[in-house]
Amino acid sequence: MSGEKENYSVRGALLTGTVVSARAPKTVTIERIITRYIPKYERYKKIKSRVRAHNPENINAKEGDVVKIGETRKISKTKSFIVVEIVKKGEQ
Repeated sequence: MSGEKENYSVRGALLTGTVVSARAPKTVTIERIITRYIPKYERYKKIKSRVRAHNPENINAKEGDVVKIGETRKISKTKSFIVVEIVKKGEQ
């Protein structure tokens, strides 16, 4: 695969989240925390969402990084997002 250029067009949703796992090759798991208002109880509820995304070699996001991911074509069974950029480097 060396020398091949990966070309994925980003279309659809652009999301931001924190990388919680970068163990799988070329894959990262991003966790997003969504706050939703519940009118009945007049309170907010935190919801965690985990998304797997393709991690290109030229970006190479690590655990703890805050990244922006974009929706693309299905890359594998669980991946339909790709890391577009690193917003903030993690503390290491």
